[in-house]
Amino acid sequence: MEATVPTNRAYHHGDLRAALIAASFDLLAESGLRRFSVAAVARRLQVSSAAPYRHFADRNQLLNAVSAAAAEDLGAAIKAAADTAGSDPADRLAAAAGAYVRHVTATGAGFHVIFAAELYAIADDARREHTRALMTTLLDLAAATGTGSYQETVLLVEATIAVAHGYTSLHADGFFARKASTVDDIAARAVEAARVLVPARL
Repeated sequence: MEATVPTNRAYHHGDLRAALIAASFDLLAESGLRRFSVAAVARRLQVSSAAPYRHFADRNQLLNAVSAAAAEDLGAAIKAAADTAGSDPADRLAAAAGAYVRHVTATGAGFHVIFAAELYAIADDARREHTRALMTTLLDLAAATGTGSYQETVLLVEATIAVAHGYTSLHADGFFARKASTVDDIAARAVEAARVLVPARL
């Protein structure tokens, strides 16, 4: 992730741009996209409301940088999870669902942020490269399971992400609170559910 500056205390010096991105992830994880704003990020860092605008022209430009970092990090997390899962293609794809749950729970930056509609008008080659690489990773994992066509591959990726995002959202909404499930528990459930998607397509 581009942002490595701790955000649990006031910002003092160093790379303000990286600190803004790091604080953005914390804010997204706590409050979600709807409450995300430049002013809220500035308050978290205890800098002036004008300070972020030295690096980002507006909310969408900051969100664009967060999206790029999130896509890059999520792609790396999915690759690592797939490699850990072993050689079975179905297990490797299902592992992506678990990686998604863990990453998005920690950062708040799932596909709803990475592919936020308000970013489509921003011409940013870096963000597009990271999002394209993320989708290529998922498509390759899905195709390796033996899908018969590109359309089937896309549908399998959609289903896998839908499962992962669904579990992430239910966890964030407190659906699993009564059972005191950990993030790892939820990630494991997402992996099991995603794994079931594959046999019917083989």
